[in-house]
Amino acid sequence: MGGGHGLAASLSALRHVTDQLTAVVTVADNGGSSGRLRKELGVLPPGDLRMALAALCRDDEWGRTWADVLQHRFRSNGELHDHAVGNLLIVALWELLGEAVDGLDWVARLLGAQGRVLPMSAVPLDITARVLGLDPDHPEAITEIRGQADVASTEGHVVDVALDPADPPACPEALVAVAEADWVVVGPGSWFTSVIPNLLVPALCRGLEQTSARRLITLNLGEQKGETDGFSPETHLEVLAAHAPDLRIDVVLADTGHVPDPESLRRTAQSLGAELVIADVADDDRDLHHAPDKLAKVYREILS
Repeated sequence: MGGGHGLAASLSALRHVTDQLTAVVTVADNGGSSGRLRKELGVLPPGDLRMALAALCRDDEWGRTWADVLQHRFRSNGELHDHAVGNLLIVALWELLGEAVDGLDWVARLLGAQGRVLPMSAVPLDITARVLGLDPDHPEAITEIRGQADVASTEGHVVDVALDPADPPACPEALVAVAEADWVVVGPGSWFTSVIPNLLVPALCRGLEQTSARRLITLNLGEQKGETDGFSPETHLEVLAAHAPDLRIDVVLADTGHVPDPESLRRTAQSLGAELVIADVADDDRDLHHAPDKLAKVYREILS
């Protein structure tokens, strides 16, 4: 569960662990190519779904080629500038087939994807956030902002987030996947705009609370400018619990180099019912990115 680069890293790792894999993806993006297509055509934002599909491509020539095609962005002075090919392909199939899940399944078949990609809801959603400190004259005042792009880049301190509409229908196939899963992996990713939104779809959150699956939270490697400035690993868990207070967690995974106080994090994890696993999962060459090969090794150990 999640979205963006964090979910892509998890999927790139998990496809080496199991071939029974379903991604449940946030659909609240309103920026870039996705935002333009959403505004013009009234469709779900395809960008995070595209990234998840690309992450599930095989490592052979076919898979690598199609992953590159999906992720390719046009560069021009015209209307196609910065549109991702995969976004256009997904939206074309949605228009032809009239159904979001069918379109994603057809793209997955074309790619030979090692798993399935589903939206968390079949309707486009907006994220709203209550933010502290945006008004310099009234630093204690709370301001509400709207839209994933604005929430992700806010200069204030995000207090909490919500969805609009507040009670969107969950994707039925996603509910089945959660109910039948052995494990549900949540995160990493942009905490307020990619990870927590899945927990704000009421039926999906209830399904996650009631499933017999074990639940694993993969923590981010640090704070994210504009969204989680100043957050410790413990704070990430605390705000997740505040948005889904009845959700119990079985395992929390954190990176060795990004846990300033292991015992404090262990206590916070235990308050959610979770065991803490600290392991080396950071990419040595890219700051604040998870390494899929390291994640695959640790996921394999945890999930077995």
